[in-house]
Amino acid sequence: MSGPRDPLDNPVWHALGGAHATLAEVSGRARRYLPDVSIFAGLPDEPTPDDWAALALLVGAGGTATLFRDAVREPLGWERIRTIPVRQMVAVRVVPSLDADAVEMGGADLEEVLDLVAATRPGPFGARTMELGGYVGLRDGAGRLVAVAGHRMRLPGQVEISAVCTAPEVRGQGLGTRLVRHVVARAEEAGDGVFLHASADNVGAIRLYEALGFAHRRAVEAVALRVPGRDRSDAAAAGDEVAIDACSADG
Repeated sequence: MSGPRDPLDNPVWHALGGAHATLAEVSGRARRYLPDVSIFAGLPDEPTPDDWAALALLVGAGGTATLFRDAVREPLGWERIRTIPVRQMVAVRVVPSLDADAVEMGGADLEEVLDLVAATRPGPFGARTMELGGYVGLRDGAGRLVAVAGHRMRLPGQVEISAVCTAPEVRGQGLGTRLVRHVVARAEEAGDGVFLHASADNVGAIRLYEALGFAHRRAVEAVALRVPGRDRSDAAAAGDEVAIDACSADG
């Protein structure tokens, strides 16, 4: 018999059963984030046919479920819309550094954060994504928000860095690096390790993370699947929106 699986191999399901349970929709053992929080859904480490049936019930016939884990082996009848190979990386020698200029992001900053995310496309981000916690930003001399970073999935003793983005006109100034080190420092204060994800073909971002002190842990994948049944107009569009990178590659 195999031993316990590491929650990092299946982070969405484990996060939704723990720290993010209040942000989850659940059917049987299938779980997904509230749609305006995140696009991701999760199944147990070793899903059964009943678990897949529960996910289908949760999403609805013709709907889209996006799984993010070590490997996805969908049952017959589920349509694979898109697959993104991903590198999961963990902080092993990142130099933590609290940044005096980093400011907490709250509800009053949401519109600015959404505008910056729309301009930089760091990955899935919805109207309630900031409720996942830990979002901070940097402002320029005129008070304009020019860089953001935050958390996404949270596991026991581990937190994911995500949505690190920098306005195009100020890239190359190290703002992303400053925020990554700040978020790592905050995580270490809480006793947490740090992980992140990058699309396997985003060589620039991966090199940046490696230079910052992240190391490859394992390959995972993001898979958008259409539930068997009648077509729904939003299904194909949802599959097209899958994106993974935790931050831009400019630093």
